[in-house]
Amino acid sequence: MANYTGPKARMMRRFQEVYFRSPKYHGIQERRPNPPGQHGPKTRRGKKSEFGKRLEEKQKLRFRYNILEKQMRRYVKRAFNSKGVSGHVLLQLLERRLDNMVYRLGFASTIWAARQLVNHGHVLINGKKVDIPSYEVRVDEVISLKEKMTQNAQIQQSLDYCPISMVPPYIESDREKFAGKLVAIPERDQIPEKIDEQLIVEYYSKYV
Repeated sequence: MANYTGPKARMMRRFQEVYFRSPKYHGIQERRPNPPGQHGPKTRRGKKSEFGKRLEEKQKLRFRYNILEKQMRRYVKRAFNSKGVSGHVLLQLLERRLDNMVYRLGFASTIWAARQLVNHGHVLINGKKVDIPSYEVRVDEVISLKEKMTQNAQIQQSLDYCPISMVPPYIESDREKFAGKLVAIPERDQIPEKIDEQLIVEYYSKYV
């Protein structure tokens, strides 16, 4: 699966989970509770194989963090070669991506909007422009927006959708300065993603 460019709601219906705060995705599970497909609900859907389960978890993770398969394999290889539980390390690496940090801070309501903010040079690290979405944020590095973006209506709206209580505990947020920083490497139970990372590790174990 290359980077998905089709309807995002379709993928969320497929995975039966709403991943982002954008209001257009609110209530999608109630409005259209069945997975996409022209035949509607399939009452006799076959049991998913073990490989199918692993593949789906991998695709969920790629969709959530908006990364290519080639990038995913690099992250998995790093996780396998690091100390600690490989699945946990993989999620820690993905959480520290700059585009994900911008999303977590509430500056964007989806990962795609966060990526665009970074690509267009609107995000600063310790006061210097960084336009690489995959940049790996280090502990105590300050992420902020360019001053002209602090009046942007879409960013203000995104912050309204993301109260401080929704910012994970490993991120410190300063809404007055439109800034924040990573204060610690996240523990697994602090990362708010419903992903079975062990299935992803099993999927890649024979490829990496």
